[in-house]
Amino acid sequence: MKNKHVIVLGLAKSGFAVAKLLARYGALVTVNEQKPRHECHGVEELEALGVKVVCGSHPLSLLDEPVDLIVKNPGIPYRIPFLQEAARKQIPVVTEVEVGYLLTRAPIIGITGSNGKTTTTTLIYEMLKDSDPPPLIAGNIGTVFCEVAARARPGQWLVTELSSFQLQGTTAFHPKIGVLLNIFDAHLDYHGTKQAYIEAKAKLFANQTPDDLAVFNLDQEETRRVADAVKAQVVWFSTRSHPERGAYVEDGRIKYRNKLGEVTDVLAANEVRLPGTHNLENVVAAVAVSLEAGAKLERVREVLRNFTGVPHRLQFVRELRGVRYYNDSKATNALATKKALESFSGRVVLIAGGLVRGDDYRGLTTVFKSRVKALIVYGQVAGKLAEIGYKAGVKHVFHVDNVKEAVNVAHQIAEQGDTVLLSPAAASWDQFSSFEERGDMFTDCVHMLR
Repeated sequence: MKNKHVIVLGLAKSGFAVAKLLARYGALVTVNEQKPRHECHGVEELEALGVKVVCGSHPLSLLDEPVDLIVKNPGIPYRIPFLQEAARKQIPVVTEVEVGYLLTRAPIIGITGSNGKTTTTTLIYEMLKDSDPPPLIAGNIGTVFCEVAARARPGQWLVTELSSFQLQGTTAFHPKIGVLLNIFDAHLDYHGTKQAYIEAKAKLFANQTPDDLAVFNLDQEETRRVADAVKAQVVWFSTRSHPERGAYVEDGRIKYRNKLGEVTDVLAANEVRLPGTHNLENVVAAVAVSLEAGAKLERVREVLRNFTGVPHRLQFVRELRGVRYYNDSKATNALATKKALESFSGRVVLIAGGLVRGDDYRGLTTVFKSRVKALIVYGQVAGKLAEIGYKAGVKHVFHVDNVKEAVNVAHQIAEQGDTVLLSPAAASWDQFSSFEERGDMFTDCVHMLR
């Protein structure tokens, strides 16, 4: 990277981290952020490192000088004029995941999928904690990948959650173990088509060899089709079938079959503390990966018996006057909200809403009918969600302006035995900078209730 001319496009968390890292390695870095300078975090710190910072727009003039590489924020679409001009000039465009990979010798476990990435990534990390050296965790889960990769040691597992946005901007990225949990209609506003979305996910396996492992969901046709094209050794996970190699559920017990055909009884499925039937898929995926990566069986059992979830993913917040409050802010699409609702037996006061992104909410009709007692909607998708609520026969539908108002309304209408669930079914960017900020707002508001 030394003396390479690099433009970092977007000064969000990942842009800030990769700009600092590249400067440390001697690259000549320019950061370009569309927001005005006063809204940008860390500008002075970057400039003190010799990084040039250009705020307020994406001027094409930045491409007039020789540029060796553009590292873009994953969320910035390729269709913007700046990136279109870069493509015309044949300037490579990658995400920070590619940079992190080029700067590390650590073996990588990469986890992707439409839903369940954060939970599965955390489970694998926890299951491998007894390894020597202990694993590191990175990605969308909170710590920028390149930042962690640069300090990882050879032989140290680097467990990372990866989105389709991040993977699309990779060329050489090569995980030792790649995991594809599931594929559903998501992010079609960004990728354009479901096939393009699948192709972005499949880049996780593009550089793998027969010495690597590719872990797939045996219960889904889309993931099986991706598996057909990989060069790595395939390992499966399933809650319905019994693969020749991988983890599965049989007679109420979680089991694992290794490459020699030897079966290990892990534990009874009802001993898993993590709630929700959808989480059983995440669990068997984590079991398959962790045991293939050398985790100790007793450690795997301990994690499954004690792990209760991650922040913003069916996170229990508190119980007040017999009403239980859950934060599921990471549910940024309709399917995630459907699975969250299915985790509860009924009488749910659902808070949902956020940014319009082209989701089809009709799949929520049945679960709204069977689980939702009242629906509180806000944001750009409020009208669409309310329409589904009316069609499902939800008797009480409330429109509010924001999450704080939603919590107050939920507090007024919820009765003993009810569950209040924030599961937005939409992205957060209409009112928040991230789903974490949205979830923190919900949690803070719930703790203020009296």
